[in-house]
Amino acid sequence: MRLIDVTNSYPHLVSQQLAHTDTAYVKVYSLGSTTVVYTQAPTHDELLFTNETRNVKNVEIAFALEKLSGVNIKDVTVIHGDKLAEVSLTTTQRRAAE
Repeated sequence: MRLIDVTNSYPHLVSQQLAHTDTAYVKVYSLGSTTVVYTQAPTHDELLFTNETRNVKNVEIAFALEKLSGVNIKDVTVIHGDKLAEVSLTTTQRRAAE
């Protein structure tokens, strides 16, 4: 698996996130057919996983978590939805991984 930075393909998403939330940093990655939106705010990080054709797999979530934040999937709560998943990391979790 590889995370490919595709942030430049999503300028509207990035500008909206920065303008309307407390987010200070936004990156968008492609993980094959799954898109990962990684945002950092002063008190938390968010990873949103979407896939247009199927549900997001735990192995994809674990891979992206490890690569982007150094956190193990066992240490977080993953919220699964239809063709999406979300992970929120507190500042404490982020610092513990650094």
